Amino acid sequence: MNTQNSGLNQGAVLMLLGALAFIGYAVVFLFRNFMGGGFELGVQTLNGVTRDNLNAVNPAIMHYIGHLHVATAGFIAATGIAVAALSWYGVRRGERWAWIAAVVSPVVGLAVALPYHYTGTFQHDWVTHLGPIYVATLVFVVGALLALRAITRRSWFRLTFPQIVQSATPEVVFGGNFAGVGGAPDTLTRSGALAPKSN
Repeated sequence: MNTQNSGLNQGAVLMLLGALAFIGYAVVFLFRNFMGGGFELGVQTLNGVTRDNLNAVNPAIMHYIGHLHVATAGFIAATGIAVAALSWYGVRRGERWAWIAAVVSPVVGLAVALPYHYTGTFQHDWVTHLGPIYVATLVFVVGALLALRAITRRSWFRLTFPQIVQSATPEVVFGGNFAGVGGAPDTLTRSGALAPKSN
């Protein structure tokens, strides 16, 4: 059980770090829209056309592109925050639903956003434009796999050895320091406190 808990904690921490990296990318993305040169990370020009060129043609073009960048940064940050919370407060406790939600959210976002980068319709430096996302995704995937293995093993143990789980002391099941009345385990209340067994 300790090995499973260790794997679960390690997986949750890596998932959290990946989510925080997504948030960091969103912050940089947002900052560069207002302060940086070029269009975004790794995209200095649109096949030779600069921001100033577009602004000279029609300022509304740059304002429209800017509003898309701001919205994209917001959604990336929001996804990162949600995944970070799910990883730390759900996955770390072995909640399968939290693992599913934490994995599905970024997978949907990446599955929609990444393919268009390989259509060749605009030039970009993939190292600075996509590199940070790939690194964050790799860290997240490793953590997700570690956590999934621990969650699966925990479920398998409970299904295979239900008698052991049912007869285990509260210290083993809940990882706390419980003291039963009269030297025997008593009934756990919903708040986690021990209540004497009724006769």
